[in-house]
Amino acid sequence: MIDRLVVERLRAIVGAEFIRLDADALMAYGTDALKRGHPADAVVFPANTAEISQIAALCNETRTPLVPRGAGTGYTGGAVPLHGGVVLSLERLNRILEIDELNLLAVVEPNVITGDIQDAVEQVGLFYPPDPASLRQSVIGGNVAECAGGPRAFKYGVTRAYVLGLEAVLPSGEIIKTGGKVVKNVVGYDLTQLLVGSEGTLAIITKIILRLVPKPPVQVTMRAGFPSVRHAVNAVTNLIRERVVPAALELIDGDSLEAVAQALKVRSLAPEGTAALLLIEVDGIAEQTAAEALRVERACLAAGATEFLRAKTDAERQELWRVRREISLSLRMITPLKFNHDVVVPKGRVPELFELVDRIKSDFRLRIPCFGHVGDGNIHVNIMLTPGDKDEIRRTHEAEQVLFRGVVALEGSISGEHGIGFSKAPYLPLELTAPTIEMMKRVKLAFDPNGILNPGKIFL
Repeated sequence: MIDRLVVERLRAIVGAEFIRLDADALMAYGTDALKRGHPADAVVFPANTAEISQIAALCNETRTPLVPRGAGTGYTGGAVPLHGGVVLSLERLNRILEIDELNLLAVVEPNVITGDIQDAVEQVGLFYPPDPASLRQSVIGGNVAECAGGPRAFKYGVTRAYVLGLEAVLPSGEIIKTGGKVVKNVVGYDLTQLLVGSEGTLAIITKIILRLVPKPPVQVTMRAGFPSVRHAVNAVTNLIRERVVPAALELIDGDSLEAVAQALKVRSLAPEGTAALLLIEVDGIAEQTAAEALRVERACLAAGATEFLRAKTDAERQELWRVRREISLSLRMITPLKFNHDVVVPKGRVPELFELVDRIKSDFRLRIPCFGHVGDGNIHVNIMLTPGDKDEIRRTHEAEQVLFRGVVALEGSISGEHGIGFSKAPYLPLELTAPTIEMMKRVKLAFDPNGILNPGKIFL
């Protein structure tokens, strides 16, 4: 339990109305999308960087665990207070501070919803490309902490490619600024990129400078159905040979499509008998996208597509994307518990990944729908579980080992965008050597010598 004097000092920093000690809040802020976790001892809601600095200094002085939290949409437990202590909710830091049209950048606080940033910059003809599936719920600070990706990563890259600079609070309470508003900066170590993807274990991000690009004037969205995953991946190979780099390239397997059809009672989003679906989007100037759309159609038909649709209006475009947006909710309607693994392999080895998943399904008697960003080889492997079925949970943990070992053998990674948190920490040595892990631990020690910031994450 947290010391009473610590609570009183926290109350003095943020004000009585911005600290929660009731059981409902402690539990709500003790879990994330995993629905697994540990209750906090206190939840605080600071208003600014200065208050965060004071909170960090207090926790460091008293050796109280401190866990920064954004929207709590993560899948690996990165914002869960495993050892209790103080959860530092950043939800009051939710402003877009600046959109600089001349220098193509935005300055934002960490709890701005990612989709709101996209909407705001697009109103002035600019574009923030990273688009995690949770973009209407997840916040930019969490996206930076986890280095989120999304469907557009194949063409535009992931979050780290758009972070120019940060303001952050160290576990000691010191405030640092990294990077800045320039696109070239080689002064000292690149602490900006070190903090991106560090899962809230090195510092608390309080301000973010984002790089923007001009908004593409035209977007063309297409859907192609295939008789097998292999046919769909062959279409992706054909696209690369055609030298088409789609803005988005999503693959959805038959099990996921069937879940959407059953959940929504609608077959138009997921035609019956389709074993795999590709959602493909190209963007740019009108002449370029028209030519690329023709090459996409040619590539898909050559690979054996049984259906090919092209959206003619924005409403039709949104309807084609609807199947992708509905997958997670639809899967939860089948069973409320799933282990969502964001594994990634070289895109040429995606068929081997699906063969591996098929073997795991058979060997461990599990339901495993798959979908994801086939353009960069990042596939979400969803192991569906019946709550309370201990034997199924045991088989799932055995299957995870086989999946992760197989992915590494395919020259891939056990996490492409969700991070390690606590759920994947036991598997870190499958991918990283002991000297590599030890070097990472030394970096953590340099930032957080007392081990108070988000303890229990990444490393066992």
